[in-house]
Amino acid sequence: EELVGAAPPAEMRSMAIGLAHSLSRYKLKFSPDKVDTMIVQAIGLLDDLDKELNTYAMRLKEWYGWHFPEMGKIVPDNLMYAKTIQKMGVRTKCKGLDLSDILAEEVEAELKDAAEISMGTEVSEEDVANILMLCEQVVSLSEYRAQLWDYLKNRMNAIAPNLSVMVGELVGARLIAHAGSLMNLAKQPASTVQILGAEKALFRALKAKHDTPKYGLIYHASLVGQAQPKNKGKISRVLAAKCALSIRVDALGESSTATIGIDSRLKVEDRLRQLEGRAPVEAADAAPAARPQPAVVMAADTDKGRGYSVAADSTLAPSGKKKKGAKDEADDDAAAAKKAKKAKKAAKEGEGEKKRKRDGEGGSGGKDGEKKKKKKD
Repeated sequence: EELVGAAPPAEMRSMAIGLAHSLSRYKLKFSPDKVDTMIVQAIGLLDDLDKELNTYAMRLKEWYGWHFPEMGKIVPDNLMYAKTIQKMGVRTKCKGLDLSDILAEEVEAELKDAAEISMGTEVSEEDVANILMLCEQVVSLSEYRAQLWDYLKNRMNAIAPNLSVMVGELVGARLIAHAGSLMNLAKQPASTVQILGAEKALFRALKAKHDTPKYGLIYHASLVGQAQPKNKGKISRVLAAKCALSIRVDALGESSTATIGIDSRLKVEDRLRQLEGRAPVEAADAAPAARPQPAVVMAADTDKGRGYSVAADSTLAPSGKKKKGAKDEADDDAAAAKKAKKAKKAAKEGEGEKKRKRDGEGGSGGKDGEKKKKKKD
């Protein structure tokens, strides 16, 4: 304040607050561009849109199915179904229309043939108008969903590029949303990342003392999907370990492009080939070269006094005993066998002697009994 006397106190206060915020962001490595809240909201909205779209499309097919029931099997895609109804209206107009911009030639021909022999009921103009309004809703929601997906993909590539390379944008966004934020996800160990999303199954298994789940949201990653059923658990464990590293680089690193994620994905793919018994891909043919990682310098290398001392190694002096030859070993084995045979023989003799003693005692007992009997008589 003494140096800048012309500035009023209010400006000085706002300047101090701004400086404090800047220093805090620098210390926490916080970037305003890396706002993962947008990802959490976008993936939540995407899931809601998918539910709404499915509900609307099912209602549309059921409603229009009374008029043209065969169309549902011929055109299974929801967006194409809605666009075709928008262009066609009632089924009687189908034959004179050109639907090549929406459907393939074979599908268009099949639809026109089915329209002529359809067993659906007739509908009024008011019914068709309401059906067309529902078609508009389905088409507009589908277009908005496509825009939202592009936005989510761009945000994921900007905020978590390494995680996007490992598991894809959709699964990565679900992991971030489930953890609450990218920083919260970075604090989790690989074992938690592996079963994130399967908490109910985990606690149920622990309570019943059954096997715990092997994967959660990570199951939907393409690498786990490629694995055979018996290898899915192993691949999900390897993938979770590499994902944990990628998440930490994304959360705390300063690079805006994928670095560690490319190499990690190649390692997981090699492990998958190894489990399936296939030959690993050569390093040169695997993928484009990843960005070189910064060299790690150990503290001991910089300080010569703390370096490794070879002179401190202790070596054992050779013992004076000579190694036994094959003949000596054979003699030892023979002597051991003889000793065992003698011990066995001695044990047998001891058992025989005990038996004889028991028989003698039994006989003498019998004679004494006979003598006592005679005296009584």
